Amino acid sequence: MAEMTEATNMETSPVENNNELALITPETQPKRRKKKSMVWEYFTIETVSAGCRRACCNRCKQSFAYSTGSKVAGTSHLKRHIAKGTCPALLRDQYNNQLTPYSPKTGGGEPRKRRYRSPSSPFIPFDQDRCRHEIARMIIMHEYPLHMVEHPGFIAFVQNLQPRFDKVSFNTVQGDCVATYLREKQSLMKLIEGIPGRVCLTLDMWTSNQTLGYVFITGHFIDFEWKLQRRVLNVIMEPYPDSDSALSHAVAACLSDWSLEGKLFSLIFNHPTSEAGLENLRPLLCTKNPLILNGQLLLGNCIARNLSSMAKDVLGAGHEIVKKIRDSVKYVKTSESHDEKFVQVKNQLQVPSEKSLILDNQNQWNTTYQMLAAASELKEVFNCLDTSDPDYKLAPSMEDWKVAETLCTFLKPLFDAASILMTTTNPTAITFFHEAWKIHADLGRSIANDDPFISNIAKSMLEKIDKYWKDCSLILAIAVVMDPRFKMKLVEFSFTKIFGEDAPTYIKIVDDGIHELFLEYVALPLPLTPTYTEGNVGNNGKTDESQQGNLLSDQGLTDFDVYIMETSSQQMKSELDQYLEESLLPRVQEFDVLGWWKLNKMKYPTLSKMARDILSIPVSAAAPDSVFDIIIKQLDEYRSSLRPETVEALICAKDWLHHGSEESNALVKMEF
Repeated sequence: MAEMTEATNMETSPVENNNELALITPETQPKRRKKKSMVWEYFTIETVSAGCRRACCNRCKQSFAYSTGSKVAGTSHLKRHIAKGTCPALLRDQYNNQLTPYSPKTGGGEPRKRRYRSPSSPFIPFDQDRCRHEIARMIIMHEYPLHMVEHPGFIAFVQNLQPRFDKVSFNTVQGDCVATYLREKQSLMKLIEGIPGRVCLTLDMWTSNQTLGYVFITGHFIDFEWKLQRRVLNVIMEPYPDSDSALSHAVAACLSDWSLEGKLFSLIFNHPTSEAGLENLRPLLCTKNPLILNGQLLLGNCIARNLSSMAKDVLGAGHEIVKKIRDSVKYVKTSESHDEKFVQVKNQLQVPSEKSLILDNQNQWNTTYQMLAAASELKEVFNCLDTSDPDYKLAPSMEDWKVAETLCTFLKPLFDAASILMTTTNPTAITFFHEAWKIHADLGRSIANDDPFISNIAKSMLEKIDKYWKDCSLILAIAVVMDPRFKMKLVEFSFTKIFGEDAPTYIKIVDDGIHELFLEYVALPLPLTPTYTEGNVGNNGKTDESQQGNLLSDQGLTDFDVYIMETSSQQMKSELDQYLEESLLPRVQEFDVLGWWKLNKMKYPTLSKMARDILSIPVSAAAPDSVFDIIIKQLDEYRSSLRPETVEALICAKDWLHHGSEESNALVKMEF
């Protein structure tokens, strides 16, 4: 009987992690599930005596009841031990192991083991590769020097935070940053491959203390959701930035790198370029006739640089007054006691202005404008400050304040126009048609002012805006034509105001140019039309021969395509005329022009393609954070010392991480 009982215990109780071998036959062995609880990663079952086993914690070596005879205690008490912080060894190690959640690496290797987690005590294992990946992202996103990983302070910090982390060298982290760049580039390439339209490029030439040039090439395009996108594509080092081939070499390298040959719609750049340099750039455009719209698809006139140049002229005309006001602001803002007295006088005078004094950055003209505007509203406080603070002897005169207000009058429209360039979600060409026209008209009136100070400033500014308007008004005009609230009507109205008797000539150039451009889109192969493409997208562009038959194969429809293009070309041409003849939409403030074309792409299949490309044309080559710069951007000394490939990887990857290229890639699809 005893022998039978012992045999029964052996059959019903599994023997784990010991040297005994249980003789159990398949006929008498009950079918048991494999243990799946995560606690068994932290516990080992030990046999204490016949029929009695206990679970021993691998960390603190405490033992807990597990089974006695046929009764099993379960695992709840074991989970509480590891999850609620009662295991002293686990609690001690937790500080070294508590990291952010990390998705396992794909590819080969052993599958990651499951671990028990609770909201109060996440237990994530230390991962050297993950730490290196995050360091690379940190360096890219915050522009830290790569050498920081070798700095003693950083090494000491990391060793105290996680002693198990192996310190990395400059070369290692440089490789990790480049690897991050390459991963993000693959995601962005998939996004760009899926865009249905063409790409516009802006070229921003930076200098360095080594007289090397760095061309920042940014791509602008409208995605399948009709959203305007902007990405830095390349940063290309040019050893001779003033040569005729510098820009064309950089653009050609970009087109090759991103497979954009035949998709470049327009080029905007801010670097002085000779006629030979322009001739090198024109063949890179995708339009058959690079002189459409008088060649304005190739623009060397960046609006941000023009606005900055005009603002510099305004500030230069009143530089002595600007310095006086700057000194007064500096007196107040650099001393806490002076600031308190200033606020006290302001409250006594009950000055209604809510603006705060700021000390300007002389490399960004918007800060100087904001300083002058705020100080002008608080001029009464400055005039009375000496009564509360006898040491203040810098108060500008009333005549000085009058000049400051005049400067603000000239700077405000420039500031409002430049602020539009800070947005990257809406087409700026339409808005800048209005802004350039308003600035041009206002300056025309100011020239006739009796005050020579005002008329001289206006004359200097008008010369620059007039040149910009003549160089760029046509490309701005066709963007306005693509707005169903204005079309050609606003072009006719504004050109009449600006050009007077010469207006019909310029209006005809716009009308002829937009029709010529439309003909290029009409001539595109028929398979790019919406009906044909959308029917095939689900099959990766291939027809279903079981339903359509061989007649609808590409070879079978080649002659049919030619026939359709020949017989329906007149009908396709009238699509533009039909759009222009329809009545204008009501002018509403929050009008989404891209959303309108998205809704009407089936009504205007060809014209909507053209509108997509035209509305993606930027008017500025400057990055949003450089719109107000007065000086040319210069690459800092540290980055200039790095390899050009590393510089490109760091700058581009930061831009892509900011835009979340991986999230954008998840939405990629084809649409025409």
